Amino acid sequence: MSTDRLAGETPPGQEAAPGTAEAQTPDDATASEGAAAPGDDAMVNEGAEAEAPGAGAETPGSGAEAETPGSGAEAGAPAAGAESGASDSGSESGAAADGSEAEIPAPGADTDAPLTDSEAGAPAAGSESDATARGAEPEAPAAGAEGKAPVAGGEVKAPAPGAPKESPASGAAKATADALAAAVRAVESGERSAASFFNDAPRPAKPAAPAAQPAKAAPQGGPAGPAPEVARQRTAQETGGPARPGVPDGGATAPAAAPPATGPAAAPRPAVPAAPGVEGVRQVLAAGGAPETLAEQAAEVLGERAAEALREDPWLLLGVPGVRPEQADGFARALLGAACGPGDERRAQALVGWLLEQAALAGHSALEAAALRAALAQRAVPDPDDALQSAIADGAVLVFQEAIEEPGRARPATGDDEEEEQPVRILLGLDRFAMAEESVADGLARLLNTFEAAAEPLQDTASAEASDDTTAEAEQPVAGDGTAADESAAAAAPGTDAPTDDAPAPRPVRPSAAAWEAAAAAAPSPSAAELIRAAAHSGLVAHTGAEAARAEPAALIAAARSLGLQAFGATHTENGRRRLAAHLTECAPDTAATGSADPATAAVTVSGLLSGREGPGRDADGALALDLLVVLDAPQLDLETAALLVESLTDGTRLVLSGDPGVLWSAGPGRLFADLLAARFCPQVASRTPDFGPIGELVSGIGIGELSQVEAPGKEVVIVPVRDAGEAVHRTVQLVADSVPRALGVPADHTQVITVGHGGAAGTRALNAALKERLNPGPGRFGGFDPGDRVAYAPAPGRTVPGTVTGADAAGLHLDCEGSAVVVPREQVGAGAVRHGWALTAHQAAGTRWPAAVVVLPGDAVGGLTRAWVYTAFSRGERHLSVVQGADQALARAVAEVPVKERTTRLRSLLQQSVQSAEEPSAAG
Repeated sequence: MSTDRLAGETPPGQEAAPGTAEAQTPDDATASEGAAAPGDDAMVNEGAEAEAPGAGAETPGSGAEAETPGSGAEAGAPAAGAESGASDSGSESGAAADGSEAEIPAPGADTDAPLTDSEAGAPAAGSESDATARGAEPEAPAAGAEGKAPVAGGEVKAPAPGAPKESPASGAAKATADALAAAVRAVESGERSAASFFNDAPRPAKPAAPAAQPAKAAPQGGPAGPAPEVARQRTAQETGGPARPGVPDGGATAPAAAPPATGPAAAPRPAVPAAPGVEGVRQVLAAGGAPETLAEQAAEVLGERAAEALREDPWLLLGVPGVRPEQADGFARALLGAACGPGDERRAQALVGWLLEQAALAGHSALEAAALRAALAQRAVPDPDDALQSAIADGAVLVFQEAIEEPGRARPATGDDEEEEQPVRILLGLDRFAMAEESVADGLARLLNTFEAAAEPLQDTASAEASDDTTAEAEQPVAGDGTAADESAAAAAPGTDAPTDDAPAPRPVRPSAAAWEAAAAAAPSPSAAELIRAAAHSGLVAHTGAEAARAEPAALIAAARSLGLQAFGATHTENGRRRLAAHLTECAPDTAATGSADPATAAVTVSGLLSGREGPGRDADGALALDLLVVLDAPQLDLETAALLVESLTDGTRLVLSGDPGVLWSAGPGRLFADLLAARFCPQVASRTPDFGPIGELVSGIGIGELSQVEAPGKEVVIVPVRDAGEAVHRTVQLVADSVPRALGVPADHTQVITVGHGGAAGTRALNAALKERLNPGPGRFGGFDPGDRVAYAPAPGRTVPGTVTGADAAGLHLDCEGSAVVVPREQVGAGAVRHGWALTAHQAAGTRWPAAVVVLPGDAVGGLTRAWVYTAFSRGERHLSVVQGADQALARAVAEVPVKERTTRLRSLLQQSVQSAEEPSAAG
């Protein structure tokens, strides 16, 4: 590993000193700049901290690499010195979706200044969608009931016939919430057992359910799972949480809905009749001193009666992306006058939802009750318990219990009269994330349980089916003319089953076990052969491996297509799709000569597959028309995207989740791939194909916690020591613009800079400003951009698309995104959906590789370093990696001692419960 030989300024033996000369405080290091583009107003006060629950406990922001959804303002004071940067206006959809690494800092002092036009802007559109996971089928509430009680299974049950109807004024809901909150405290303190908590919790009346059909036995000993209906009602025992209390009439299902106005009445003010729609919202915002630019966002979040709702409950403004509690407090004080106070019930309810939303930005799908209670107390809520009680009663927050695993503790024997009490923790979460997690767990179990293993040799299958009195089908080989098969079966390879003309419906192509074994024997590597065999015998497979291992899923896709199956591979980015397409072409190089379809068409992106722009499209039932789906870059799948993807797969479809377990998790909430691996829910195939070369050797060592020096005779790896952030920016520009092109022949537009966060003296904003000045100077005529600027466009939460500005007109900003022409509307540009892209965060860079990468590690960013961050950043370069090193020994400590920033999720326990439920009947037998 050479040291600074490439840049040619610093002597090889010079040591990097910690960033002292221009070292930033944690606040300065991670604070975001005031605006992403000229004209953006900052909704978040500069320097205001990004809050998340959890002082002393595992805080939602503690280390999670997600941006606070500020609309272009700074958020500082990270917890424990963690690197954190508040996102720009919109923050690339404002849901930590841009992949920013800014964590949510611990709560601190509040500034209750009212909002002004100069402090606010339009946050990103769609950043905090209240839509639930797809596939949920809520039942209609009882007549006259406005609220719904969310249930973890994703389905909302109507009250049972004859059940008493509660009113907001009745004490039934209050008593229910009191009992739940008291039970939570008792379990946490050890005064009561977890079992008693769930036995005593009040449960709503349920209508009689129809008799369920027996579940299909899981082949291959797979865990039992739910019926194919994903969004079914789940009982308290199934969900690992108590039944939800009934919702009083008019109760809210989420913090964004207007709860009954139970707080102090507003001070007398001149009556101003609210105009309908956005204009009415604009009037209310002006009356409260809030910027009118928030009107459209507020109307979108709060609905048609947004103006009315804001007058009754000003803290509903917290539901608008980018608005912070101190700003909502100022708005409420302007509307309510002296009647406004920190103990207002409406304020407490809004804060509960806001804190859970901030936790989701940091990657958590739920929070421990103690952490949420502590965060409310730090926000000056006088009675956090009462706030949680009300949120639970309204259905805005769901309650779950999760067993705490203790190393060496044996699982209680099934059927014991007195089961040993197992410690549990109480989790609270928003309904949409609970529904998404349970939808994923149910869907994965469904794929396992409805899978039919590879067919036996044809003669055995035919004879077995011929003797079956319940079917009239007869097995026969696929004829060359395809007369006895449908279109897809006619394309099947020999050794597959085909339906006859007498079949009531076309049967899917089912390659025989022998055909699968032949495909495995022809695989290019032993690991690829193992993956093919695993996919032949299971409906769900997890595959792990680094960059070189991506050839193995490609071999599986090519083998499946050769057997007549509809097989596709989906990646996180367009760059990843092109790399997969190259592997597929290598697996089938003679397709042009044989007239077969281009194998590269089997490579799609996840977003393109779900939208229908790419891939096979959907069948008549709305399911994806495929037999095998391989999802590469699986660690980047967030919960809601994963739920939508799994629900789009029909019964019997094979799903392979493949990815590198060492990279950063998704920008959105959840850690699907890590939870799936930890639960050991399905067969796992670990690739034995290593990444070669100096970069591969360096990254492989980082993956096991070792930062070692590697030999790089061709300057594949170069270390550039720097003393402070200013020097880091200077040397980075020198490397990109001069040293790397001159020494390696890699042009500047093929070199990517990666740094820890957006804020700070060496964050993406500072680096992009310096790189633009050197590489493409200009006045920023189009919203801060000029033709030729490299940009990062966030079309949706969690996605970053690299591009280049080609122009602008009344329609918006024109981009060339890897060969595709894209027009970004002016509103989205102003909301921060487009950033300069010479420098990115590691989350934004995940799923993409460049010929050369320059990783910047300033001394003020050490709090944001983890092994996963370093692994992800260092593995982005294909031919060359330069490390601008100002972190000194903190880099080695992060690699050795800080594997990842943990997240609180429920998916692992849900999957394990499914496994245990499959083991219990066998143990009883």
